[in-house]
Formats: sequence, structure tokens, C-alpha cells
Amino acid sequence: MSHLFTSESVSEGHPDKVCDRISDEVVDLLISKDRESRVACETFATTNRTIIGGEIRCKQKLEKEEIIALARQAVKNIGYEQDGYHWQNMTVDYYLHEQSSDIAQGVDAGKDKEEGAGDQGIMFGYACNETDVLMPAPILYSHQILKSLAEARHSGAADILGPDSKSQITCVYENGKPVRTSSVVVSTQHIEGSESKVRDLVRAHVLNILPEDWMCHDDDFYVNPTGNFVIGGPDGDAGLTGRKIIVDTYGGAAPHGGGAFSGKDPTKVDRSAAYAARYLAKNVIAAGLAEKCTIQLSYAIGISKPLSVYVNTAGTGKIEDSRLEDILPVVMDLTPRGIRETLGLNAPIYAATSAYGHFGRIPGEAGPGSFSWEATNLTDAILKAV
Repeated sequence: MSHLFTSESVSEGHPDKVCDRISDEVVDLLISKDRESRVACETFATTNRTIIGGEIRCKQKLEKEEIIALARQAVKNIGYEQDGYHWQNMTVDYYLHEQSSDIAQGVDAGKDKEEGAGDQGIMFGYACNETDVLMPAPILYSHQILKSLAEARHSGAADILGPDSKSQITCVYENGKPVRTSSVVVSTQHIEGSESKVRDLVRAHVLNILPEDWMCHDDDFYVNPTGNFVIGGPDGDAGLTGRKIIVDTYGGAAPHGGGAFSGKDPTKVDRSAAYAARYLAKNVIAAGLAEKCTIQLSYAIGISKPLSVYVNTAGTGKIEDSRLEDILPVVMDLTPRGIRETLGLNAPIYAATSAYGHFGRIPGEAGPGSFSWEATNLTDAILKAV
């Protein structure tokens, strides 16, 4: 049995990812001031204008100018110094205000007398044994190609490239396992007059990332198919926080509950429970109990316990899925506070998640506590409970 599956990624300079980065920088700033801060920050970016708005709550005073400076620094770090979008010359509008008291009371003291979920919603986690980091191959390699190009751009080794780029990988699966790519697409912003150099530069990074003998035929390797990509970022297309949720998760290989991650503090289960579901699914695979695992958690605003826990190992499980549904809420506290304490989420660790995926990363790769949900330190507890 053979089939194709495709996933895409976008770089840190993609307009939507610029907005995710700014929103997550705001989350980190507030949590660094007050671990119990509440943040729901949205960012919009277009030609030389960035608009920041949403709801916040912080015990320490927050100055408007501090947020504006933070946004400029984030855009500078990404690398935008272009006529149409420049960290120094852009206009930054500030519209953050206090969190709704109705929402606050549901979170601070839920109906069951424990801290409640910040909203209703369904969250999914997924893991599989296709790659070393237990992620689907198409999305993982799509991320890694763009991250490699970005690192070369920042170091000066690829100074013809701009910040905005996209990738798309189509993998051939045989008997359920990825074995090669059938096509690779990379579109990357570049400086004027460098078009002829971009293809060979990108090819070297792709070959370095893909497993040996996975590269597609050269006729199916597409670099900047339109021929020119000089105008990019928010000058080429407007950006908005939370518009790349499939890029952020599993590239379409697993369901997504609908909620975005960036710009939200960890009391928002859209974020924290999705991290918990990934953590549990990854540990199920790491424990050798399945080859694939999808987990769904559901919550109601103001209620601490999940309303449901669903597990599907797609027929690859060594024990019944219903048994895992019983075990997982025992080995991990799935209340909002329990998730935050287990994974150490009340920390300024979120800006690093805003590009190249929230999953499939290395625990601690962006500093202490970052990507804690990628650890496989729960396997012994799961196996013991089995």
C-alpha cells in the first residue's frame, strides 16, 4: 500500500509568524513580571504598521512604551529592515486593556472550587514513530529546512535571503511508513538580482536535512516557482496572530481543536492542554505502547477537570485505548493548574515556540524549561500503571 501526504511550514519572517512572535514576546514579558499574569494578545501587521491589542492582567505596572519597544526588537531580531516593513520606521499601535472580570472569576475560582479552565474547547495531541522526535515526517522536515535557511541568513552565510519563506514536503508512504519525498517546494525571499543563486543555495540545505536518498527528482524540486520573491513579509501580505495553527502542530496529520496558541498565557487550555496532550501522546509512543497515538482533551470555562479524555492508537496499540483513557489522567494531573505545574509553564518560554513548530523540538533547546512537553520522562509511570 502506497500513498502521498503533504505538509507545509512557514518561516519566522512570514507575516503571520511575525505576529505570533510579537504576541508571544508579550506573553513572556508579562509572565516575567508576574507568573500569574493573564494574556490574550493579538497582533496584526501590514506595510510599515503593527497593531497590538487584547486583554491582559499583571500585578506589576506595564508601560505602553515597553510593549512598543518589545515589538520593535522582535521585528529587528527576525531581520526586517526593508522599505515596506522596518523595525525602526514602522508605526506601532497599542490597544491592550484589562482582562474581562467575567473571565477572570471563572479562572481564579472555578465552579468546582479549583482553578478553572480559561475557556471551553477541545485540544488534540499526537505522536508517531516516523521520526526520532516522534513527529510526522512531512511537517518535521518542512520546519527543519526553513530553520536551517534562517540560521544561515542570521549568520551571514546566506546573506542573499530575506526573512520570509515557506516550504512544502510531499512524502511517499509505503505500508504506512515514509520512505522518500515525491516533491519539495521552497519559496524564499531574496535580494534583488540574486534569483539565479537561490536554487542551489536552497538545495544544499534540503539535502542536508532530508534522510539519505529521500530527495525527490530534480523536476519535482521547486524553488520560488513564480521566479521572483523580493517583496515579502507584512509588506507583501498582511499578518495576523494565530493563523497558522496547522503549521504549529502536526501539518494536518492529526486533528486540531481549533484554538491557536500564540499570545495566550498557560491558563488558556487552548495552549496548555494541547501541550499536555502532546506530552501524553509522545510518552505513550516512547513507552512502546503504540506506533501512533491521538489524544483529545475537552474543557469548560471555570471547570478544572477535563470533561473528556479520548485516546486513539489507530489499531497500533499494545493495550486497549480505553485502558489508556483510564491511565493517563491518573499519571498526570490534567487540571489547568496541574498541567502548568507538571510542565513548568508559568515561565517566559513562549517566544521560541512562535516559529518552526511547537512540537518535535528538543526539551530545553531555547533555554531552561522550554519545550518541556517534549520530554519523555513519563514513560515509567505509564508502564507501571499498565
